[in-house]
Amino acid sequence: MILLWLDINCAYAHSSLALPAIHAQVSDKTCRWHVVSGNLHYPYASFIREALRLRPDVIAATAWLFNHNYLLEIISRIKALLPHTYVVLGGPEFLGDNEAYLKAHPYINAVFRGEGEEIFPQWLRLWNNPEAQSRLSGVCTLDSQGKYCDGGRAKASCFEALHPPESSSFFPFDKPFVQLETTRGCSNDCFFCVSGGDKPLRSLSLTQIRARLLHLRDKGVRDIRILDRTFNASPKRSMDLLGIFGEFAGTFRFHIEIHPALLGSEVRALMASLPKGLLHIEAGIQSLDDRVLQASGRSGNSASALDGLNFLCSCPNFETHTDLIAGLPHYSLAQLKADIYTLMELWPDEIQLELLKLLPGSRMSLEAARLGIVYSPRPPYEVLATPDMTPDDLEEARQLSRLLDGWYNHSHWKIPFARLVLQESAFLDDFLHELMRRELLDRPLSMERRGLLLYEFCDASYPNYLPQVSEAWINAGYSLKKAPGILCQPSK
Repeated sequence: MILLWLDINCAYAHSSLALPAIHAQVSDKTCRWHVVSGNLHYPYASFIREALRLRPDVIAATAWLFNHNYLLEIISRIKALLPHTYVVLGGPEFLGDNEAYLKAHPYINAVFRGEGEEIFPQWLRLWNNPEAQSRLSGVCTLDSQGKYCDGGRAKASCFEALHPPESSSFFPFDKPFVQLETTRGCSNDCFFCVSGGDKPLRSLSLTQIRARLLHLRDKGVRDIRILDRTFNASPKRSMDLLGIFGEFAGTFRFHIEIHPALLGSEVRALMASLPKGLLHIEAGIQSLDDRVLQASGRSGNSASALDGLNFLCSCPNFETHTDLIAGLPHYSLAQLKADIYTLMELWPDEIQLELLKLLPGSRMSLEAARLGIVYSPRPPYEVLATPDMTPDDLEEARQLSRLLDGWYNHSHWKIPFARLVLQESAFLDDFLHELMRRELLDRPLSMERRGLLLYEFCDASYPNYLPQVSEAWINAGYSLKKAPGILCQPSK
Protein backbone atom coordinates (compact mmCIF):
# COMPACT_ATOMS: atom_id res chain seq x y z
CA MET A 1 0.00 0.00 0.00
CA ILE A 2 1.29 3.45 -0.94
CA LEU A 3 0.65 6.32 1.49
CA LEU A 4 1.32 9.93 0.59
CA TRP A 5 1.55 12.39 3.48
CA LEU A 6 1.02 16.06 2.64
CA ASP A 7 3.27 17.92 5.07
CA ILE A 8 2.08 21.51 4.70
CA ASN A 9 3.28 24.20 7.10
CA CYS A 10 3.02 28.00 7.34
CA ALA A 11 6.64 28.59 6.43
CA TYR A 12 9.91 26.73 6.03
CA ALA A 13 10.87 27.19 9.68
CA HIS A 14 7.68 25.55 10.92
CA SER A 15 7.04 21.82 11.09
CA SER A 16 4.34 19.62 12.56
CA LEU A 17 5.17 16.81 14.96
CA ALA A 18 2.21 14.76 13.72
CA LEU A 19 4.05 13.07 10.84
CA PRO A 20 7.14 11.85 12.74
CA ALA A 21 5.13 11.14 15.91
CA ILE A 22 2.77 8.79 14.04
CA HIS A 23 5.35 7.32 11.67
CA ALA A 24 7.57 6.38 14.63
CA GLN A 25 4.85 4.02 15.90
CA VAL A 26 4.36 2.15 12.59
CA SER A 27 6.18 -1.16 12.24
CA ASP A 28 4.14 -2.50 9.28
CA LYS A 29 6.57 -2.73 6.35
CA THR A 30 3.81 -3.36 3.80
CA CYS A 31 3.00 0.36 3.81
CA ARG A 32 5.31 2.50 1.66
CA TRP A 33 5.43 6.06 3.03
CA HIS A 34 6.06 9.06 0.81
CA VAL A 35 6.08 12.66 2.02
CA VAL A 36 5.79 15.86 0.04
CA SER A 37 6.59 18.91 2.15
CA GLY A 38 5.95 22.57 1.53
CA ASN A 39 4.32 25.68 2.89
CA LEU A 40 1.49 28.04 2.10
CA HIS A 41 3.61 29.86 -0.49
CA TYR A 42 4.00 26.77 -2.68
CA PRO A 43 1.82 26.44 -5.80
CA TYR A 44 -0.85 23.75 -5.63
CA ALA A 45 0.67 22.10 -8.70
CA SER A 46 3.79 20.96 -6.84
CA PHE A 47 1.69 18.75 -4.54
CA ILE A 48 -0.72 17.61 -7.23
CA ARG A 49 2.11 16.60 -9.57
CA GLU A 50 3.66 14.36 -6.89
CA ALA A 51 0.30 12.73 -6.15
CA LEU A 52 -0.22 11.97 -9.85
CA ARG A 53 3.27 10.48 -10.07
CA LEU A 54 2.79 8.19 -7.07
CA ARG A 55 -0.92 7.41 -7.50
CA PRO A 56 -1.19 6.62 -3.75
CA ASP A 57 -3.80 4.37 -2.18
CA VAL A 58 -4.06 6.76 0.79
CA ILE A 59 -3.44 10.47 1.24
CA ALA A 60 -3.01 11.64 4.84
CA ALA A 61 -2.41 15.09 6.33
CA THR A 62 -2.75 17.11 9.50
CA ALA A 63 -5.12 20.08 9.40
CA TRP A 64 -4.95 23.06 11.72
CA LEU A 65 -6.47 26.50 11.51
CA PHE A 66 -3.79 28.13 9.34
CA ASN A 67 -3.18 25.40 6.74
CA HIS A 68 -6.70 23.96 6.56
CA ASN A 69 -8.14 25.98 3.67
CA TYR A 70 -4.95 25.59 1.62
CA LEU A 71 -4.96 21.85 2.28
CA LEU A 72 -8.54 21.48 1.07
CA GLU A 73 -7.75 23.30 -2.16
CA ILE A 74 -5.03 20.74 -2.91
CA ILE A 75 -6.90 17.64 -1.79
CA SER A 76 -10.08 18.50 -3.68
CA ARG A 77 -8.07 18.77 -6.89
CA ILE A 78 -6.15 15.55 -6.28
CA LYS A 79 -9.37 13.68 -5.50
CA ALA A 80 -10.93 14.92 -8.75
CA LEU A 81 -7.96 13.45 -10.63
CA LEU A 82 -7.61 10.33 -8.47
CA PRO A 83 -11.16 9.57 -7.29
CA HIS A 84 -10.29 6.15 -5.84
CA THR A 85 -7.60 7.50 -3.49
CA TYR A 86 -8.66 7.30 0.15
CA VAL A 87 -8.19 10.64 2.01
CA VAL A 88 -7.86 10.77 5.78
CA LEU A 89 -7.14 13.88 7.87
CA GLY A 90 -6.31 14.45 11.50
CA GLY A 91 -5.32 17.30 13.77
CA PRO A 92 -6.90 19.85 16.11
CA GLU A 93 -9.47 20.89 13.47
CA PHE A 94 -11.45 17.72 14.24
CA LEU A 95 -11.93 17.93 17.99
CA GLY A 96 -15.53 19.09 17.55
CA ASP A 97 -18.52 17.60 15.70
CA ASN A 98 -17.29 16.13 12.42
CA GLU A 99 -20.57 15.02 10.83
CA ALA A 100 -21.32 18.30 9.06
CA TYR A 101 -17.69 18.56 7.96
CA LEU A 102 -17.66 15.15 6.25
CA LYS A 103 -20.97 15.85 4.53
CA ALA A 104 -19.72 19.24 3.31
CA HIS A 105 -16.43 17.77 2.01
CA PRO A 106 -17.28 14.52 0.20
CA TYR A 107 -13.70 14.16 -1.06
CA ILE A 108 -12.58 13.49 2.55
CA ASN A 109 -13.20 9.84 3.47
CA ALA A 110 -12.39 9.95 7.19
CA VAL A 111 -11.05 12.19 9.93
CA PHE A 112 -9.35 11.38 13.22
CA ARG A 113 -10.36 13.04 16.46
CA GLY A 114 -7.72 13.08 19.17
CA GLU A 115 -4.34 11.40 19.42
CA GLY A 116 -3.32 9.24 16.49
CA GLU A 117 -0.12 7.50 17.56
CA GLU A 118 -1.73 4.24 18.67
CA ILE A 119 -4.81 4.27 16.43
CA PHE A 120 -3.24 5.15 13.08
CA PRO A 121 -1.10 1.97 12.87
CA GLN A 122 -4.28 -0.05 13.51
CA TRP A 123 -6.17 1.99 10.92
CA LEU A 124 -3.51 1.29 8.29
CA ARG A 125 -4.37 -2.42 8.49
CA LEU A 126 -8.07 -1.62 7.98
CA TRP A 127 -8.02 1.38 5.64
CA ASN A 128 -9.84 -0.49 2.87
CA ASN A 129 -12.35 -2.08 5.26
CA PRO A 130 -14.75 0.79 6.07
CA GLU A 131 -16.96 -1.21 8.41
CA ALA A 132 -14.03 -2.40 10.55
CA GLN A 133 -12.24 0.95 10.68
CA SER A 134 -15.40 2.73 11.81
CA ARG A 135 -15.16 0.80 15.08
CA LEU A 136 -11.75 2.26 15.90
CA SER A 137 -11.47 4.92 18.59
CA GLY A 138 -11.27 8.45 17.19
CA VAL A 139 -12.23 7.55 13.60
CA CYS A 140 -15.14 9.55 12.15
CA THR A 141 -16.62 8.49 8.78
CA LEU A 142 -19.78 8.29 6.69
CA ASP A 143 -20.85 4.77 5.72
CA SER A 144 -22.05 3.76 2.25
CA GLN A 145 -25.57 4.98 3.10
CA GLY A 146 -24.27 8.34 4.33
CA LYS A 147 -24.81 7.51 8.00
CA TYR A 148 -22.34 9.20 10.33
CA CYS A 149 -20.08 6.93 12.43
CA ASP A 150 -18.29 8.63 15.33
CA GLY A 151 -15.45 6.89 17.15
CA GLY A 152 -15.23 9.42 19.97
CA ARG A 153 -11.84 10.80 20.94
CA ALA A 154 -8.69 8.70 20.74
CA LYS A 155 -6.14 8.92 23.52
CA ALA A 156 -2.76 7.26 23.82
CA SER A 157 -2.93 4.70 26.62
CA CYS A 158 0.61 5.51 27.78
CA PHE A 159 2.19 8.75 26.61
CA GLU A 160 5.58 7.80 28.08
CA ALA A 161 5.67 4.50 26.19
CA LEU A 162 5.31 6.03 22.73
CA HIS A 163 8.34 5.88 20.45
CA PRO A 164 9.77 9.41 20.27
CA PRO A 165 9.17 11.37 17.05
CA GLU A 166 12.95 11.78 16.68
CA SER A 167 13.19 8.04 15.93
CA SER A 168 11.27 8.58 12.68
CA SER A 169 13.18 9.12 9.44
CA PHE A 170 10.81 12.04 8.80
CA PHE A 171 11.82 14.07 11.87
CA PRO A 172 12.96 17.55 10.69
CA PHE A 173 16.35 17.87 12.38
CA ASP A 174 17.39 20.44 9.77
CA LYS A 175 14.75 23.04 10.65
CA PRO A 176 15.70 26.25 12.53
CA PHE A 177 13.98 24.84 15.62
CA VAL A 178 12.46 21.54 16.71
CA GLN A 179 9.66 20.75 19.13
CA LEU A 180 9.88 18.52 22.19
CA GLU A 181 6.57 17.57 23.80
CA THR A 182 7.30 17.03 27.48
CA THR A 183 3.70 17.22 28.74
CA ARG A 184 0.40 16.46 27.05
CA GLY A 185 -2.62 18.44 28.24
CA CYS A 186 -2.69 21.58 30.36
CA SER A 187 -3.36 22.40 34.00
CA ASN A 188 -5.20 25.55 32.94
CA ASP A 189 -8.82 25.49 31.79
CA CYS A 190 -8.93 28.43 29.39
CA PHE A 191 -12.26 28.21 27.57
CA PHE A 192 -10.76 29.34 24.26
CA CYS A 193 -8.15 26.55 24.19
CA VAL A 194 -8.50 22.84 23.41
CA SER A 195 -5.57 21.75 25.60
CA GLY A 196 -7.24 22.53 28.92
CA GLY A 197 -9.84 19.82 28.46
CA ASP A 198 -7.14 17.18 28.16
CA LYS A 199 -6.95 15.79 31.68
CA PRO A 200 -5.15 14.32 33.49
CA LEU A 201 -1.79 15.73 32.47
CA ARG A 202 0.68 13.18 31.15
CA SER A 203 4.38 13.94 31.30
CA LEU A 204 7.64 12.38 30.24
CA SER A 205 10.05 11.38 32.97
CA LEU A 206 13.12 13.51 33.56
CA THR A 207 15.27 10.57 32.45
CA GLN A 208 13.46 10.42 29.11
CA ILE A 209 13.76 14.16 28.58
CA ARG A 210 17.50 14.19 29.28
CA ALA A 211 18.08 11.24 26.94
CA ARG A 212 16.13 12.89 24.13
CA LEU A 213 18.00 16.15 24.60
CA LEU A 214 21.29 14.29 24.28
CA HIS A 215 20.04 12.78 21.03
CA LEU A 216 19.00 16.20 19.70
CA ARG A 217 22.39 17.60 20.66
CA ASP A 218 24.11 14.83 18.69
CA LYS A 219 21.96 15.77 15.69
CA GLY A 220 23.20 19.38 15.82
CA VAL A 221 19.91 20.95 16.94
CA ARG A 222 20.23 24.41 18.50
CA ASP A 223 16.72 25.70 19.26
CA ILE A 224 14.06 23.65 21.05
CA ARG A 225 10.44 24.62 21.67
CA ILE A 226 9.18 22.82 24.74
CA LEU A 227 5.55 21.78 24.27
CA ASP A 228 4.15 22.22 27.74
CA ARG A 229 1.24 24.68 27.77
CA THR A 230 1.95 25.88 31.31
CA PHE A 231 5.58 25.08 31.99
CA ASN A 232 5.52 26.40 35.56
CA ALA A 233 2.22 24.81 36.69
CA SER A 234 4.21 22.52 38.99
CA PRO A 235 7.03 24.47 40.69
CA LYS A 236 9.01 21.32 41.48
CA ARG A 237 8.84 19.91 37.96
CA SER A 238 9.65 23.26 36.38
CA MET A 239 12.71 23.59 38.61
CA ASP A 240 13.81 20.05 37.74
CA LEU A 241 13.48 20.83 34.04
CA LEU A 242 15.28 24.15 34.36
CA GLY A 243 18.09 22.26 36.06
CA ILE A 244 18.31 19.88 33.09
CA PHE A 245 18.21 22.78 30.65
CA GLY A 246 21.12 24.34 32.50
CA GLU A 247 23.20 21.25 31.72
CA PHE A 248 22.92 22.18 28.02
CA ALA A 249 23.90 25.84 28.36
CA GLY A 250 25.80 26.93 25.28
CA THR A 251 24.26 24.10 23.24
CA PHE A 252 20.52 24.79 23.19
CA ARG A 253 18.13 27.66 23.53
CA PHE A 254 14.80 26.59 25.05
CA HIS A 255 11.50 28.29 24.23
CA ILE A 256 9.03 27.79 27.11
CA GLU A 257 5.51 28.99 27.88
CA ILE A 258 5.19 30.60 31.31
CA HIS A 259 2.08 31.65 33.23
CA PRO A 260 3.45 34.77 34.96
CA ALA A 261 0.76 34.71 37.67
CA LEU A 262 2.07 31.33 38.89
CA LEU A 263 5.75 32.22 39.28
CA GLY A 264 6.90 31.35 42.79
CA SER A 265 10.00 32.72 44.48
CA GLU A 266 12.11 29.55 44.08
CA VAL A 267 11.41 29.29 40.35
CA ARG A 268 12.22 32.99 39.95
CA ALA A 269 15.52 32.61 41.75
CA LEU A 270 16.55 29.65 39.59
CA MET A 271 15.52 31.38 36.36
CA ALA A 272 17.50 34.48 37.31
CA SER A 273 20.62 32.35 37.88
CA LEU A 274 20.57 30.62 34.50
CA PRO A 275 23.06 31.64 31.79
CA LYS A 276 22.13 34.37 29.34
CA GLY A 277 20.59 33.07 26.13
CA LEU A 278 19.45 29.71 27.51
CA LEU A 279 15.74 30.61 27.70
CA HIS A 280 13.20 32.37 25.52
CA ILE A 281 10.00 33.09 27.48
CA GLU A 282 6.47 33.23 26.12
CA ALA A 283 4.43 34.86 28.89
CA GLY A 284 0.70 34.32 28.50
CA ILE A 285 -1.20 37.41 29.64
CA GLN A 286 -4.31 37.35 27.37
CA SER A 287 -5.80 40.31 29.28
CA LEU A 288 -5.09 42.40 32.38
CA ASP A 289 -8.79 42.71 33.24
CA ASP A 290 -9.81 40.22 35.94
CA ARG A 291 -13.36 40.14 34.65
CA VAL A 292 -12.08 39.04 31.23
CA LEU A 293 -9.79 36.41 32.77
CA GLN A 294 -12.59 34.98 34.88
CA ALA A 295 -15.01 34.81 31.94
CA SER A 296 -12.31 33.03 29.91
CA GLY A 297 -11.53 30.42 32.57
CA ARG A 298 -8.00 31.73 32.98
CA SER A 299 -6.37 30.96 36.35
CA GLY A 300 -4.61 33.64 38.38
CA ASN A 301 -5.34 37.34 38.43
CA SER A 302 -3.97 40.44 36.73
CA ALA A 303 -2.06 41.69 39.78
CA SER A 304 -0.15 38.41 40.11
CA ALA A 305 0.42 38.28 36.36
CA LEU A 306 1.86 41.79 36.34
CA ASP A 307 4.10 40.99 39.28
CA GLY A 308 5.41 37.90 37.52
CA LEU A 309 5.82 39.74 34.25
CA ASN A 310 7.72 42.54 35.96
CA PHE A 311 10.18 39.92 37.20
CA LEU A 312 10.52 38.34 33.75
CA CYS A 313 11.07 41.65 31.97
CA SER A 314 13.64 42.79 34.54
CA CYS A 315 15.85 39.72 33.98
CA PRO A 316 18.55 40.47 31.40
CA ASN A 317 19.43 36.81 30.78
CA PHE A 318 16.39 35.90 28.62
CA GLU A 319 13.89 37.42 26.20
CA THR A 320 10.24 37.72 27.22
CA HIS A 321 7.36 37.87 24.77
CA THR A 322 3.86 38.69 25.98
CA ASP A 323 0.46 37.74 24.51
CA LEU A 324 -2.87 39.58 24.38
CA ILE A 325 -6.08 38.26 22.80
CA ALA A 326 -8.64 40.69 21.38
CA GLY A 327 -12.24 39.50 21.35
CA LEU A 328 -12.39 37.71 24.68
CA PRO A 329 -15.62 38.16 26.68
CA HIS A 330 -15.94 41.60 28.33
CA TYR A 331 -12.77 42.85 26.57
CA SER A 332 -13.31 46.26 24.95
CA LEU A 333 -11.01 48.07 22.55
CA ALA A 334 -10.38 50.74 25.18
CA GLN A 335 -9.35 48.12 27.74
CA LEU A 336 -7.14 46.40 25.19
CA LYS A 337 -5.28 49.65 24.51
CA ALA A 338 -4.96 50.30 28.24
CA ASP A 339 -3.34 46.86 28.61
CA ILE A 340 -0.88 47.69 25.84
CA TYR A 341 0.15 50.84 27.69
CA THR A 342 0.60 48.83 30.90
CA LEU A 343 2.69 46.17 29.20
CA MET A 344 4.80 48.72 27.39
CA GLU A 345 5.76 50.30 30.72
CA LEU A 346 7.48 46.98 31.55
CA TRP A 347 9.33 46.90 28.20
CA PRO A 348 8.88 43.24 27.23
CA ASP A 349 10.87 42.19 24.19
CA GLU A 350 7.66 41.68 22.21
CA ILE A 351 3.95 42.36 22.60
CA GLN A 352 2.00 39.90 20.48
CA LEU A 353 -1.65 40.75 19.86
CA GLU A 354 -3.97 38.24 18.21
CA LEU A 355 -7.68 38.07 17.50
CA LEU A 356 -9.56 35.36 19.35
CA LYS A 357 -10.06 32.15 17.36
CA LEU A 358 -12.91 29.90 18.48
CA LEU A 359 -11.35 26.52 17.87
CA PRO A 360 -13.49 23.44 17.18
CA GLY A 361 -14.07 21.51 20.38
CA SER A 362 -13.20 24.41 22.67
CA ARG A 363 -15.69 25.31 25.38
CA MET A 364 -15.94 28.89 24.15
CA SER A 365 -16.94 27.77 20.65
CA LEU A 366 -19.76 25.72 22.15
CA GLU A 367 -20.94 28.68 24.24
CA ALA A 368 -20.44 31.38 21.60
CA ALA A 369 -24.18 32.06 21.18
CA ARG A 370 -24.69 32.49 24.91
CA LEU A 371 -21.70 34.81 25.10
CA GLY A 372 -22.88 36.82 22.10
CA ILE A 373 -19.70 36.08 20.15
CA VAL A 374 -19.96 35.96 16.36
CA TYR A 375 -17.08 34.20 14.63
CA SER A 376 -16.14 32.87 11.23
CA PRO A 377 -17.44 29.34 10.58
CA ARG A 378 -14.37 28.70 8.42
CA PRO A 379 -10.70 28.52 9.46
CA PRO A 380 -9.12 30.34 11.18
CA TYR A 381 -12.45 30.86 13.05
CA GLU A 382 -11.61 34.46 13.97
CA VAL A 383 -14.03 36.47 16.09
CA LEU A 384 -16.13 38.90 14.03
CA ALA A 385 -18.11 40.72 16.74
CA THR A 386 -18.74 40.56 20.48
CA PRO A 387 -21.00 42.50 22.88
CA ASP A 388 -17.91 44.56 23.75
CA MET A 389 -16.27 44.93 20.33
CA THR A 390 -17.91 45.88 17.05
CA PRO A 391 -16.54 44.61 13.73
CA ASP A 392 -14.83 48.00 13.34
CA ASP A 393 -13.25 47.64 16.80
CA LEU A 394 -11.92 44.19 15.94
CA GLU A 395 -10.54 45.44 12.64
CA GLU A 396 -8.76 48.22 14.51
CA ALA A 397 -7.39 45.63 16.94
CA ARG A 398 -6.10 43.60 13.98
CA GLN A 399 -4.41 46.67 12.54
CA LEU A 400 -3.03 47.50 15.98
CA SER A 401 -1.42 44.07 16.01
CA ARG A 402 0.29 44.90 12.71
CA LEU A 403 1.46 48.23 14.15
CA LEU A 404 3.02 46.56 17.20
CA ASP A 405 4.72 43.96 15.02
CA GLY A 406 6.12 46.59 12.71
CA TRP A 407 7.37 49.19 15.20
CA TYR A 408 7.51 47.82 18.75
CA ASN A 409 8.61 44.23 18.09
CA HIS A 410 11.71 45.22 16.12
CA SER A 411 14.75 46.65 17.85
CA HIS A 412 15.33 49.41 15.25
CA TRP A 413 12.21 51.42 16.12
CA LYS A 414 11.18 50.02 19.49
CA ILE A 415 12.68 52.71 21.72
CA PRO A 416 11.41 55.84 19.94
CA PHE A 417 8.04 54.21 19.26
CA ALA A 418 7.52 53.09 22.87
CA ARG A 419 8.61 56.47 24.24
CA LEU A 420 6.10 58.20 22.02
CA VAL A 421 3.33 55.85 23.16
CA LEU A 422 4.18 56.26 26.86
CA GLN A 423 4.83 60.00 26.83
CA GLU A 424 2.21 61.22 24.36
CA SER A 425 -1.24 59.91 25.22
CA ALA A 426 -2.68 60.57 21.75
CA PHE A 427 0.22 59.18 19.72
CA LEU A 428 -0.85 55.52 19.53
CA ASP A 429 -4.29 56.36 18.13
CA ASP A 430 -2.95 59.15 15.93
CA PHE A 431 -0.25 57.03 14.29
CA LEU A 432 -2.50 53.97 14.01
CA HIS A 433 -5.35 55.87 12.39
CA GLU A 434 -3.02 57.64 9.95
CA LEU A 435 -1.52 54.34 8.79
CA MET A 436 -4.98 52.81 8.55
CA ARG A 437 -6.21 55.79 6.50
CA ARG A 438 -3.34 55.27 4.08
CA GLU A 439 -3.94 51.48 4.05
CA LEU A 440 -0.29 50.81 4.81
CA LEU A 441 -0.42 48.25 7.59
CA ASP A 442 -1.39 45.33 5.37
CA ARG A 443 1.38 46.06 2.89
CA PRO A 444 4.89 44.63 3.14
CA LEU A 445 7.06 47.38 4.59
CA SER A 446 10.83 47.26 4.84
CA MET A 447 12.48 48.25 8.12
CA GLU A 448 13.78 51.40 6.43
CA ARG A 449 10.29 52.30 5.19
CA ARG A 450 8.91 51.90 8.70
CA GLY A 451 11.53 54.30 10.00
CA LEU A 452 10.69 56.85 7.30
CA LEU A 453 6.97 56.61 8.09
CA LEU A 454 7.63 57.20 11.79
CA TYR A 455 9.95 60.10 11.02
CA GLU A 456 7.50 61.74 8.60
CA PHE A 457 4.63 61.41 11.06
CA CYS A 458 6.68 62.93 13.87
CA ASP A 459 7.82 65.71 11.56
CA ALA A 460 4.18 66.60 10.96
CA SER A 461 2.71 66.03 14.42
CA TYR A 462 5.38 65.32 17.08
CA PRO A 463 8.50 67.29 16.06
CA ASN A 464 10.06 67.15 19.54
CA TYR A 465 10.72 63.43 18.96
CA LEU A 466 12.54 63.80 15.65
CA PRO A 467 16.01 63.58 17.27
CA GLN A 468 15.09 60.24 18.88
CA VAL A 469 13.84 58.79 15.60
CA SER A 470 16.96 60.09 13.82
CA GLU A 471 19.21 58.54 16.44
CA ALA A 472 17.49 55.18 15.94
CA TRP A 473 17.88 55.61 12.17
CA ILE A 474 21.64 56.21 12.48
CA ASN A 475 22.07 53.31 14.91
CA ALA A 476 20.29 51.01 12.44
CA GLY A 477 22.85 51.95 9.78
CA TYR A 478 20.51 53.62 7.28
CA SER A 479 21.49 56.32 4.79
CA LEU A 480 22.82 59.62 6.10
CA LYS A 481 21.53 61.27 2.92
CA LYS A 482 17.87 60.73 3.78
CA ALA A 483 15.94 63.03 6.08
CA PRO A 484 16.34 61.11 9.38
CA GLY A 485 20.09 60.81 8.85
CA ILE A 486 20.56 64.44 7.75
CA LEU A 487 19.03 65.71 11.00
CA CYS A 488 21.72 64.06 13.10
CA GLN A 489 24.68 65.34 11.10
CA PRO A 490 26.56 68.32 12.55
CA SER A 491 26.05 71.56 10.62
CA LYS A 492 29.09 72.91 8.75
